Amino acid sequence: MDILALILSVVGCVNWGLVGILKFDLVAWLFGAGSVLSRIIYTVIALAGLWCITFFFRKSRLGQEAE
Repeated sequence: MDILALILSVVGCVNWGLVGILKFDLVAWLFGAGSVLSRIIYTVIALAGLWCITFFFRKSRLGQEAE
């Protein structure tokens, strides 16, 4: 689950980078601006980002053993 959340967060970061630099929304281009599928993808990426917040509050980090 953690790796999937990180991958989705990176996808969201790349998309926002494209929006900020080139004014190009990759998700909207691929799935249609305002379409139900685009909204689902944005929601899943947002949930992945929220999941990644939990990394800050864990005793162990990804790839490290708990001490």
